Amino acid sequence: MLAVKIIIGGLLLFMIVNLFFAMKVMLKNDQSVPMSRFIGRRVLASAVIVILMLLAIATGLITPNPRPY
Repeated sequence: MLAVKIIIGGLLLFMIVNLFFAMKVMLKNDQSVPMSRFIGRRVLASAVIVILMLLAIATGLITPNPRPY
């Protein structure tokens, strides 16, 4: 259970780092490294996070909060 949470936290941190790298490329107007590379990595990481969370909920590794009503 703890490993799943650490992996999700690491992927979230990876997303934030790639967002800042894309911002740096955008502000410098640097054409050597395409900004889409960093944005694509961010989208891929978010897809992996969603799939990992769905699998963890389905297998019972993590439990979502109960409904408020």
